[in-house]
Amino acid sequence: MATGPDGKVVIDPMHQFEIKPLFGGDELGLFTITNSTLWMALTILAICALLVLGTRGRNVVPTRIQSIAEILYSFIRQMCTDVMGEEGIKFFPYIFTLFLFILFSNLLGMIPGSFTTTSHVAVTGIMAGGVFLTVMILGVIRNGIGFFGMFWVESAPLALRPALAVIELISFFVRPLSHSIRLAGNMMAGHAVLKVFAGLAAMIVAAGLGPLVVLPIGAMMAMTALELLVSVVQAYIFAILTCIYLNDAVNPHH
Repeated sequence: MATGPDGKVVIDPMHQFEIKPLFGGDELGLFTITNSTLWMALTILAICALLVLGTRGRNVVPTRIQSIAEILYSFIRQMCTDVMGEEGIKFFPYIFTLFLFILFSNLLGMIPGSFTTTSHVAVTGIMAGGVFLTVMILGVIRNGIGFFGMFWVESAPLALRPALAVIELISFFVRPLSHSIRLAGNMMAGHAVLKVFAGLAAMIVAAGLGPLVVLPIGAMMAMTALELLVSVVQAYIFAILTCIYLNDAVNPHH
């Protein structure tokens, strides 16, 4: 939301996603500290605070923060074992780290005036690319050339196997793209809609139609609740897809 040359309120939902230097200037260099850098650092601090404070006392009757830390830990650990079996324990720290980073980035992005780092494909793409490379390297190390046998569908008729192999290859190499765009697209879309409703509320007030402002405000409240749910669900989806992809590397024929 911004003000145009004539002083009127202009709705600009994409302005909130601009990456800007934190200490002034217009140019972005390799080592420039930006608003994205700041909120990623705050995300890491929030995660450290949760885990340190949540495990410091280890009370028999847990505190609220300890309960939250234990619930998140148990939930992701159980998810890893459900998808990958006992092998999943080895990858639990990696998946747990991804889940917490995405979850806290999404939730901190709900604070007015904050910056949602997971709304950028540059951030989600790095995480998805890391998962893809991990799957490729792990699959070759654990299974050798036999890892690529997962693309040859032996249960299908022989005449269809070449076509299915091409489809499987395409779907496999598209994974990092869909993995990253799904998260970034959902976060960007929800925040853009919230900004549109906020701009509409400002325009209604500026036009002197005060009582009608309850409509966009009500819509904002509903969207905020939905976005909180989406923030949690998207972190879960990213984590469980990572489990599924890693399971393909560990057990390529299952």
